[in-house]
Amino acid sequence: MTNPTSPAAPGQSRGERNFARVQAGMKKRRAAETRFRLYGMIAVGLGLSFLLVLMFSIVSKGYSAFLQTYVRLDVPLLEEVIDPEQTRQLDTLRSADYGALVKQNLRDMFPEVTGRRDKFALYNLVSNGAGFDIRDRVLANPDLIGTTLSIWVAADDDVDMLLKGHIERTGPEADRRIKDNQLAWIDKLNAEGRLEKRFNVAFFSNGDSRDPELSGIRGALMGTIFTLIVTLSLSFPLGVAAAVYLEEFAPKNRWTDLIEVNINNLAAVPSIVFGLLGLAVFINFFELPRSAPLVGGLVLTLMTLPTIIIAGRAALKSVPPSIREAALGIGASPMQAMLYHVLPLALPGMLTGTIIGMAQALGETAPLLMIGMVAFIADVPQGIFDPSTALPVQIYLWADSPERAYVERTSAAIMILLAFLALMNTVAVLLRKRFEQRW
Repeated sequence: MTNPTSPAAPGQSRGERNFARVQAGMKKRRAAETRFRLYGMIAVGLGLSFLLVLMFSIVSKGYSAFLQTYVRLDVPLLEEVIDPEQTRQLDTLRSADYGALVKQNLRDMFPEVTGRRDKFALYNLVSNGAGFDIRDRVLANPDLIGTTLSIWVAADDDVDMLLKGHIERTGPEADRRIKDNQLAWIDKLNAEGRLEKRFNVAFFSNGDSRDPELSGIRGALMGTIFTLIVTLSLSFPLGVAAAVYLEEFAPKNRWTDLIEVNINNLAAVPSIVFGLLGLAVFINFFELPRSAPLVGGLVLTLMTLPTIIIAGRAALKSVPPSIREAALGIGASPMQAMLYHVLPLALPGMLTGTIIGMAQALGETAPLLMIGMVAFIADVPQGIFDPSTALPVQIYLWADSPERAYVERTSAAIMILLAFLALMNTVAVLLRKRFEQRW
């Protein structure tokens, strides 16, 4: 039989040659390991780079939405316009034409503007909500009637975009949303100290609006909060109960195996399928109100239940069997052993899985679109039965709007949504660190 090992070289033993061969192989393996680590570092670096580019793009486009340009007006509150009969009744004060007072003040500031088209361009420098701001002041204090009210009102979105540098002053007039005469009026207002950028309180206090300078996220934020309250109230107890039953009490047979397989499959079902289910069952069959947080919470409950059940079963499995055996050994019933010994130790993991499921529900858009939460809702919802939208859907609506001012509001809303997601994930990590038991 032929010996596969080559004879040793002169002056070198067979052992030395085998050692040199092993050393050469070790160098190749170490080089391959070094390359693999390098590839991993490059992949992580590329991922972080893309994330930083994305975050920079969002922040650079959205930070300016937290500032809004305001115009100072000195509006004479003419009694013959607001309350000609001097009754001071709220219905009369509420129905007065405050927009006419704003237009009259603008004409007084620019008496050289006489043409109809020029007047219309002049009125467009101020937001359509200026009259409502004056009305609120008058309703709060009717004694202001007959005086001159100095008030800061929101400028039109085009004026705001111009002063923020998003609209170029140069170029042909036909290609600009701000015309030459409007530029002259804006420069005059700015020279008189009547233009000022302030913190955009309306972005956090208003609902959606057709006017970008008046639109805010409060309506969408309240709709999201109500929807998540419904989702948490239903998904957490149902998910924990299902996880406890399947892991501790359910018999091991074909039916439970089928249930477990379906739960795992439901965790991978596209979210829009749950939206179709909610549309067919909750709206068409049970006739629940469309675009209400109640329906949105029910749909998101169906979507998050598989995640919570899977996380709950994993948390129960992590509890050592000795805990159960010790409780049963001192006379506790299986239910008592579960409620007083096993479940408290598994609850931190269940809470972590629940928060992760809620964070997933917070960012969902497709199922909410299917149940009608894509509708334009200007009023802030006051309960789970009121029509509302959600923050991801609001971002979707603003991203589809043609006005330049909605671009920054879209990015700002994304920043707030990401902040909520980061907060929820941080809470999950802190809960796991605080209550996690190591065995």
